[in-house]
Amino acid sequence: MLVRILLLAFGLLMILAAAEFFTNGIEAVGRRFSFSQAVVGSLFAAVGTALPETILPIVAIFMSGGRSAKEIGVGAILGAPFMLSTLAFFLVGLTAAVAAARKRRRFELRVELHSVRRDMSFFLVMYSLAVLLPLFAGRSVAVPMAFALMGGYVLYAWMTFRGESAGIEHAGEMYFWVPARWFRGSAVVGSPPLSLILLQVFAALAVMVKGAQVFVGSLEQISLRFGMDPLLFALLLAPVATELPEKFNSVSWTWKGRDTLAVGNVTGAMVFQSTFPVSVGLIFTDWEITGMALFSALIAILSSLVLLGTILIKKRITPLTMLFSGCLYLVYALVLILR
Repeated sequence: MLVRILLLAFGLLMILAAAEFFTNGIEAVGRRFSFSQAVVGSLFAAVGTALPETILPIVAIFMSGGRSAKEIGVGAILGAPFMLSTLAFFLVGLTAAVAAARKRRRFELRVELHSVRRDMSFFLVMYSLAVLLPLFAGRSVAVPMAFALMGGYVLYAWMTFRGESAGIEHAGEMYFWVPARWFRGSAVVGSPPLSLILLQVFAALAVMVKGAQVFVGSLEQISLRFGMDPLLFALLLAPVATELPEKFNSVSWTWKGRDTLAVGNVTGAMVFQSTFPVSVGLIFTDWEITGMALFSALIAILSSLVLLGTILIKKRITPLTMLFSGCLYLVYALVLILR
């Protein structure tokens, strides 16, 4: 059992390290082609940091086999939007509140409201239909719904590219470029070549896939060993672990006052998680969403409705709105304990 726990931790470390390098490489792509911060935050960074929890259910469903592995896959699919809309929102609000208390910033979130409104609108429509419609219409709508979700994300990406947004704020140096500059001499200046950027991106992706395989196998064995429900175990543990990149990036950006990138990283990941991973679940699993799994989905929808309603009514987002999402997570945990 100790070996499985160590392998679980090692797989998680591989996932998180690879996600950091992947995101850093994607940001380099954004700087090279002068993409806006909405594109970099809601699309590139969001998809990059969402890859661990996206790859996790895919590996569980296609490469691990067994019913418990598929339950882990479904749990990870549903757990991602749940954790993003509760704990990730909460950490953004908490970081802003702490920074404001230390006089580093004002007690508000300065975001591009139209970008967040677009993200939340797409998420609510697509995720609600994917979760609720099969409950009433059955498996007959699974395949058409999956293709509709993927088409919806393409539309969302197109609108994000076409939408108005300021220039990118994050300016960290690409990791693979640092040793290259040392080797070639400190006097070397300029942007890293596209070939080096792509090498970092695809190398990180390969490590991430391998890490996900190790993580899924260990997670399944540990959950069975302790007699836990693999679906609930994956719903709580896997998304918390694999979403550390989003949480870390968003906390860092919020602390620096780059709120559009911070919030966009979370909301953009929510849109992505409500489309491609859900499509995989709809087509390749039974997609029977009941009990605590359904409750987690409803909480994610409620949290998103609160955020969207705040934007539409108050025309702004306060840290209190984001902190409220953490209360919803506590409600879920309390119901799970008392269940």
